[in-house]
Amino acid sequence: MVTLEEVKKNEEVHSFIEMADRVLGVIGYTEHGLRHTGLVANIAHNVMSRLKRPERQAQLASIAAYLHDIGNVISRDYHAQTGALIAQRVLSHLGMPIEEVLEIMAAIGNHEEKGGQPVNEIGAAVILADKSDVHRSRVRATGSITQDIHDRVNYAATSSFLRVEEGDSTISLEIRIDTSISQVMEYFEIFLSRMAFCRRAAEFLKTKFELEINGQRLL
Repeated sequence: MVTLEEVKKNEEVHSFIEMADRVLGVIGYTEHGLRHTGLVANIAHNVMSRLKRPERQAQLASIAAYLHDIGNVISRDYHAQTGALIAQRVLSHLGMPIEEVLEIMAAIGNHEEKGGQPVNEIGAAVILADKSDVHRSRVRATGSITQDIHDRVNYAATSSFLRVEEGDSTISLEIRIDTSISQVMEYFEIFLSRMAFCRRAAEFLKTKFELEINGQRLL
């Protein structure tokens, strides 16, 4: 079976992720490199594990999460779909069975709220993991935070944690925001559609989604 470690060690995958992040840096997006992909892979695996899904499904979720943004090497537009096609070639070359490749392709191709939907459980885990990565370490240059609302909100987020409570069938995104940098309302201004997407993903996993900011439950 192809593992996440094999995917991480693949030089082609490493190059795709680094170049994709470089492309996004040029057009002014937050960090989408090895830090982001590694963290999202860990969170996706944790979501599946905490919900008592089979270990192989948790592994597939982590692989899909690690590869979910490689399409940005071509363009930000339709990067979910192009990323799914790149992943298909890479994973097939590594010897992954076609049934698993197809599952990962569907997950990657539907991880963006614009045009995407949770279509399988590993995809739902990828969505929740990806959208929960809000943190100041993603901001490339702090000089941009006064002009760019995305950078400002990310920089204001001093911590974020996706808590999965299998017993309560609840998935909670817990964020700590420094309100001297950005107000909570700005978070909703730019991320409301993402939170709705997370709710759909949580429902696909037969759980409910909650959002907590600075200790206050808002969703």
